[in-house]
Order: sequence, then C-alpha cells, then structure tokens
Amino acid sequence: AKEISEENIVVIETRTIPQGITALVSFAEGLDEACNTANMVEAIQYVKTGEVTYSVRDTSIEGVEIKEGDIIGMITSKGIQAVNNTPEKVVLELIERMVDDESELLYIYYGADTGKKEAEKLQKKLEKTYGDMDVIVQYGGQPLYYYIVSVE
Repeated sequence: AKEISEENIVVIETRTIPQGITALVSFAEGLDEACNTANMVEAIQYVKTGEVTYSVRDTSIEGVEIKEGDIIGMITSKGIQAVNNTPEKVVLELIERMVDDESELLYIYYGADTGKKEAEKLQKKLEKTYGDMDVIVQYGGQPLYYYIVSVE
C-alpha cells in the first residue's frame, strides 16, 4: 500500500493483532511523523500476546501430548504454553504466565465461538484476580480463536 499510494505512509511492523491495535491507539494527531513513529514502535515493545484455539490433530510438542480437539494456548515467541479441556482454563493459565509486576492492562478479545456471557464471567474472574490491572473484554469475532489476549 505504501508503494502505490501518493500519500505519505509509514508502516509500523507488528507481529500480532494486539500489537497493531496498540500502535494505532498510540498515534497522536498533533505529533509529527518521527515522534508518532517512535511512540508507536516503543508502545508495541510492551505488548505480550496470547491466543487460545484448539488442536486440529494429535501431536507431541516438547514432551507434551496434545490430542485432536484439545484446547491449546500459545504465547507469541514461546509457542504452546497451556493445554486443557476448556478455553477458560487455558486462557487463565496463559494470563498467569503473561502477567508480571509491570503489567497494567489486560485486554481480551473473544472470538466468534465464545459467548458474551462466558466472556463477561471471565472478565469478573480476572478483575478479582488482577485487581490492580485494567481488565477490558471486547468482542473480536475472530474465527478459530476463542480468545486473543494482550497484556501490557
């Protein structure tokens, strides 16, 4: 898009959807291109991303046996970090592994196969567990992924 546009476009390279969203919300209209670019690039450095989906086949990864249909949780750059029988159990385990002393924001995007009531129940549980953090749950509508998690 940058190459075919007549507009001045800067591409901020991200690896995950939450990084892209964080870059977008870090944009400040009154700042010049260099400042905005620097702010956006810096902001994405603090984003940890997790995804909850299901296994499409039997496999073994690093000694962990995974059966077709198991619910799996992955953290970007770390691979599969949780395997269980429900999306809620897996997302809770992922978040526990992702949150540290510097984490302030927990953003959960729930997918097309996750109900609003399930997501609201999860939000209440997370607010109770991580009372010092802002916990936001938003419908993402993504197929295949029960949850996409962003910890910042």
